[in-house]
Amino acid sequence: MSVVCRPARAQDLEFADALVVSSINDLTERHGFGPMAVSSPPRFQMFSLRDDPDGLWVAEEDDRILGFAWSWVCSDMWFLAQLFVSPHHQGRSIGNELIKRTLEHAGKSGASNRVLITFSFNTVSQGLYIRHGLLPRFSIYSVGASREQLAGSLQGLQLDFTPLEEEASTLRRLAQADERVLGLSREKHHRYLINDSGTRGFNLYDRSDWVGYAYVDVGGHIGPLAVMESHAIAPAFRTALHLAAESGSSRISAFLPGTSVAVLHTAMEHGMRIKFPMLLMSSREFGNWVQYLPRNPGFM
Repeated sequence: MSVVCRPARAQDLEFADALVVSSINDLTERHGFGPMAVSSPPRFQMFSLRDDPDGLWVAEEDDRILGFAWSWVCSDMWFLAQLFVSPHHQGRSIGNELIKRTLEHAGKSGASNRVLITFSFNTVSQGLYIRHGLLPRFSIYSVGASREQLAGSLQGLQLDFTPLEEEASTLRRLAQADERVLGLSREKHHRYLINDSGTRGFNLYDRSDWVGYAYVDVGGHIGPLAVMESHAIAPAFRTALHLAAESGSSRISAFLPGTSVAVLHTAMEHGMRIKFPMLLMSSREFGNWVQYLPRNPGFM
């Protein structure tokens, strides 16, 4: 049978996640970084499927999923969260068929900006995306450190914090922060994170002034994080490191934009090390990335 591309269904998502993990680890191992990805429940994929089913596609043959594409839309931005083909079936134009479906989704959305985050060393994919009008903008570094190492070095100014709650006033404030920093509202994604049992969200305060927000998951990973003013990013990141260390996870990690000098310096001062480099690509420049730390390559 030939390969068929069709809209994804809820029962496809665990199989698609396994394919994505296998594909990522094949890529990172071939480039000398070792395995990077581990399977996890596809909660955000399921949320996206319910929110906008036109954004998720699978390629299958003989009832086996050989490729997966997933994109979501917020305000005026279309974001390609994942596009992977099984390592054993690359070179069969499956990726071209999947990207065709995702770009149709982008076109139907009416979004004026198209964005994704990919591995810096994945030059084949970068060439494909450039041909479709997405250009390289800046590096994003995956950094990490052990909890023990970090707990012994945390120093410097931190902020006050309170838990985020799903209240109308809080959601408005979060949306206003994202509009200021990224140029778009992500209220629906904040609703998702606030209700995710594996993630804790926090308001950040400089004394009585609300300066931004941060999320930390049970695995010690930080992000997204945003601040209203650039001078608050370093103390906000230190506060998030403190909260991540309190989570009890043995490792602490984050994705740091290469444009955010203060955050990169803070990470290195606290013994964090770069695990691998990534690259943000977009059809136009957007956002103030000195004031925002993405969650991961699928969430942004």
